[in-house]
Amino acid sequence: MTMGKPTTFQELIASDKPVLVDFFAEWCGPCQMMPPILNEFKGMMGEQATVIKVDVDKNPGVAQAYQVRGVPTLIIFKKGEPVWRRSGVMNAAQLKEAMMPHL
Repeated sequence: MTMGKPTTFQELIASDKPVLVDFFAEWCGPCQMMPPILNEFKGMMGEQATVIKVDVDKNPGVAQAYQVRGVPTLIIFKKGEPVWRRSGVMNAAQLKEAMMPHL
């Protein structure tokens, strides 16, 4: 059973499955290191977790709502609530370790 794609950030993070959100900006050097790390993390987690990227310049309201002041900021949401957050680049193994308690 497939449903239409979620349209809002709130719908994306409201799932029972934990969601790792990477808040980034195009101009941010360290942010450019994250896509291959996130791909590796996604490979480790498979269907257990969702990964989404949010451009803070294109989505300032979402960034403000979660007090994202620096990029990259990584937040894990569970059922719409932030349950973990860190700023800065992390490797896939660290992300997996952070995610495990929330599965």
